[in-house]
Amino acid sequence: MDRIPPPATARLTPERRLAGLILIALALRIVFATSLGLGMDEAYTVATSRDVVLSAFDHPPLSWWLATLGHRLFGESDLALRLPFILLSALTNVLVFLLGRRLYGAEAGFWASFALCCAPVLGVIDASWILPDAPLLPALLGGALALAHVFFDTDSSRAPLWWLLAAVCSGLAMLSKYHGVFLPAGAFLFMILSPRHRFWLKTPWPWLAGLLALAMFSPVLIWNAQHDWASFVFQGGRTGDPRLNLKAPFILIGMQSLFLMPWILFPCAFLLFRALRRGPAPEKDFLLACLAVGPILMFSLPAFWSASRVLPHWAAPGYLLLLPLLGREIAELFERGIGWIRGAVAGAGGLIAVLIVLLAGLAHLRLPALSGARYPLLETLDWTDFSREFVARDLAREGEFIGAYRWFEAGKIDAVLGGRFPVLALSDDPRGFGATRDPQEFLGRDAVIVGRYLTLEQAYQVYEDHFDSIEPLPPIAITANGATAFELKLFKGRNFHDPAPEFTLGIQPPRP
Repeated sequence: MDRIPPPATARLTPERRLAGLILIALALRIVFATSLGLGMDEAYTVATSRDVVLSAFDHPPLSWWLATLGHRLFGESDLALRLPFILLSALTNVLVFLLGRRLYGAEAGFWASFALCCAPVLGVIDASWILPDAPLLPALLGGALALAHVFFDTDSSRAPLWWLLAAVCSGLAMLSKYHGVFLPAGAFLFMILSPRHRFWLKTPWPWLAGLLALAMFSPVLIWNAQHDWASFVFQGGRTGDPRLNLKAPFILIGMQSLFLMPWILFPCAFLLFRALRRGPAPEKDFLLACLAVGPILMFSLPAFWSASRVLPHWAAPGYLLLLPLLGREIAELFERGIGWIRGAVAGAGGLIAVLIVLLAGLAHLRLPALSGARYPLLETLDWTDFSREFVARDLAREGEFIGAYRWFEAGKIDAVLGGRFPVLALSDDPRGFGATRDPQEFLGRDAVIVGRYLTLEQAYQVYEDHFDSIEPLPPIAITANGATAFELKLFKGRNFHDPAPEFTLGIQPPRP
């Protein structure tokens, strides 16, 4: 192979390069966040976060609490709502650098942070949008860093403090997403399988850490106990009924490649396999493998029997914990002067920057230029036209609350109205709306029923038992850059009564 001299960036310390990388990444994430409206999940989170509760229907509550913080401190603009999550992404970059530096050196830490920025799901989507993964990722990395100090520091006098930090990070991870349980599980797996570190199980520290993490997770347990364990029932049903499907794993791998990029996914998968095959002897590699293997296997193997229910981003937190291994490999290639590595990292970084700029430009594309094609970013449109028409047509005279046909439609509407008018999800799957908005409070009132694909016939079929009468209203056009993207169908429901039980708390399995 051709050898090259060390890159010019070697004259800068990894810490200074990291600072520059974070500034560039933050700028690109802000461009991404300001170019696209709130996605369906984001708008739904914003809407249901207006009611501060112990936990949420879909996930643990930390991202809901952060959304509440966003709109109370910064305002209702998309960037303001996303700002706490964007700021957390900088912390994620710092923590993956610190973890890589602690295990393999500063160069490995820098390239691990660089790889994070080049993975679309980890470095762009989870770093810019209102999603549970935004607080999950730094919590996982902080916990892994604390465990690295526990297991590999020569001075053990600070081990109790590191155990405490690991416990706090585990608690924060579990408050972010149920994936967080893999952090303490991976730590216990490492201690059981690593002979040199098995003695920790005879000390009180890992057990106290586990109890502290569980105490931090207690709001989720209390909320679920009060709501018939609805969140666990919902999440437990997401893989669907077992049914062998040999094509699904290959489809899933292909989708994971798009979310992580092949040059990150496949090297990380190889490094995980190698670390597990070698066993505990390379202790640092094995620790990362134990922390990563749970989410990767748990959210990949079910594809064999659950084709449409396993989403490709579910395994991404596992691959996050393998990035220090990838960073070490990249640093070693630079150190050995391998010719192609400089072009490879430049290409990976340039590609992700170009994709962000292209998406930002695509968001401003007029529909006529597409010759009638479907607007490519349809689900990221803010329904500001609804808010504008709601005021212009004085729709508050037609009804005292809005009843949306689907939970994500309720989220979109509530987000653009800024919580200024009651919105319910009158659906057999209301998600968090069913846990925070009580339909009983609206008995005897008229409603404006809204549905993107709701026909008059369907409105009668679904709602005739719950209203005295249902009348069509003029639809509202939702536009993209001045052209109509689709129409929201509107109906007036008179005298709301007999709300269906499923309107109150939706515990139905999610639709494919």
